[in-house]
Amino acid sequence: MILPIIAYGHPVLRKVAEEIPTHFINLDELIEDMYETMYNAKGVGLAAPQIGRSLRIFVVDGSPMEGTLEGDESMEGWKQVFINPKIMEETGDEWGFEEGCLSIPDVVEEVFRKERVLIRYQDANFNTHEKQFTGLKARIIQHEYDHLEGHLFTDYVKGMRKQLIKSKLGKISKGKYKTFYEMKYSPKVKT
Repeated sequence: MILPIIAYGHPVLRKVAEEIPTHFINLDELIEDMYETMYNAKGVGLAAPQIGRSLRIFVVDGSPMEGTLEGDESMEGWKQVFINPKIMEETGDEWGFEEGCLSIPDVVEEVFRKERVLIRYQDANFNTHEKQFTGLKARIIQHEYDHLEGHLFTDYVKGMRKQLIKSKLGKISKGKYKTFYEMKYSPKVKT
């Protein structure tokens, strides 16, 4: 089922998400709904807080970004779910890349992140894995992981760039910005 994406300004996006217990009911349905919602909005990653669920889970499918970064490892077929993830280490040089977010439509800004990430996570069967990712895969993971910690990519934007996007962020948070996919705004907003 395609769900509305939670818009910038909604309090759920600023909460630290809760762990998912192994006895979680309807996990497969949640994962399927997250992928369907992400594909409908033309995203490459989606975290549960973005659909209003404060849970430690995100899904990714990097295939649309295949060939984006010369020399980067292949993104083709990289479709994965991360449950109860924990970033163990971020290493390497910081590098800038333009990021966007389904919860903040049509805002794209350069964000600097470390080039490698070591993450421990569980798959859909609650098997634990620990793996290192680099390049765009690391960046997508860092971006989605931030959602589980109550952070947004706009938190990394500083100075004049932050001032330039302030008006658009205000419109989104007040429900005065529309996009091609359905969004759900803060309970305080009357749309």
